[in-house]
Amino acid sequence: MLATLRQRNFVLLFLGGLISQMGDWLLKIGLPVYIYTLTSSALATSITLIISFLPTIVLGSLAGVFVDRWDRRRTMLVANMLQGLGLLPLLLVSRQEDFWLLYLVLFFESCASQFVLPAESALIPSLVPEENLLAANALKSSSSYVARLLGAALGGILLGQLGLHTVVLLNAASFFFVCLMLWLIRLPAAPPQLHSSSTPVAIQVDGLSFSPSLMNVLSSGTSRLVNEWLEGLSLIRTRPILLMLLSALCLTGLGEGIFGVLLIVFVQRVLHGDAVVYGALLSIQMVGNLLGTICITPLHKHASHLLLCWTSFLLFGIIDLLIIDIPIVYPGLWLVFVLFVLVGIPGTIGFVSMQTLFQTLVDDTLRGRIFGTMLSVNAMVSLVGMLIAGTLGDRLGPVILLNFQGGTYIASGLLLFFAFRFQSTRSPVTDVSGAK
Repeated sequence: MLATLRQRNFVLLFLGGLISQMGDWLLKIGLPVYIYTLTSSALATSITLIISFLPTIVLGSLAGVFVDRWDRRRTMLVANMLQGLGLLPLLLVSRQEDFWLLYLVLFFESCASQFVLPAESALIPSLVPEENLLAANALKSSSSYVARLLGAALGGILLGQLGLHTVVLLNAASFFFVCLMLWLIRLPAAPPQLHSSSTPVAIQVDGLSFSPSLMNVLSSGTSRLVNEWLEGLSLIRTRPILLMLLSALCLTGLGEGIFGVLLIVFVQRVLHGDAVVYGALLSIQMVGNLLGTICITPLHKHASHLLLCWTSFLLFGIIDLLIIDIPIVYPGLWLVFVLFVLVGIPGTIGFVSMQTLFQTLVDDTLRGRIFGTMLSVNAMVSLVGMLIAGTLGDRLGPVILLNFQGGTYIASGLLLFFAFRFQSTRSPVTDVSGAK
């Protein structure tokens, strides 16, 4: 990892992401508390989550098309600048009657972020040599865990001591800091990309120029957008390994949607804990996640990305089942805390390996739309998981559904195991999954 931290451009992206995500967590923690304090309404609080969630489903995949068209560094710079400026209207929010403005700002912020995430994932391979790509992804992953630990802890404190407006200004400042880091990144000029354009051109008749109608221009632009979007989907459909990876992501996303809703129910009904236990479990898992980022590079010296991916998901699912079922016969909290640390290790290794696989298996010109599709699909199945948990949670209880959640990871691991066997059979000499 030290070699990766010597890459100037990557370090700038890493620092920008760390500060930006800390700012995001300040608001993610502070805003729901602020809304619930003013309204005492769970509905008003849940609306903020839904509003932030919907653009990922609707826009995420299409945003990837534009990410592939545009310069990715500039795309991230403009999107972060818009996010920083877009937060400032929250300074006008001071009472419940102003919540329409708050919801509008959250929707705008979520829309802008759909361009940042696929652009960043597609940009990282351009910042580091291929042999350092896994370490780069692991470091980016670790920055999100550190940001969550620090930002989540500070969010509630700052809101209570200094108020919402201070939290908003700090988050906005974090976006402007990212813009500075991105501006300092220097990349070699990329060769111009040639796109087959169906946009109508002006027609010359007897020396007179006739421009196409605006409707035709819009129609051709829309057609090109759809074609480029379908090109990304077609790549996934025609590459078995990509299709299996995306299917595994769907399974884990479904499980995470269930987990997000039912963890607090599990803590109260099975562990007989309170909000302190709930928060402590989420925080302590970050310790395991950070340990995973340390372990992944040495492990990759002996195993391919795909091998790490399927074994990690299998191990994650098994530990997950232990977390859910052991308290039924042995109600000791200390063991659950230990297991929460342990489950974070394969969680990080599995998802970092999966991201690296997508980056190495997909051509640079298509990475944006592939990662955009990943975000959209993952958000969609997570929403399905939330609906399942909300609909069946009271009827079946948290234990049955959380066992199903653990089963989704085991199923993902088995699916990728068959992908690993399939890939090894087809490619006995050259392992595109990144074997050393």
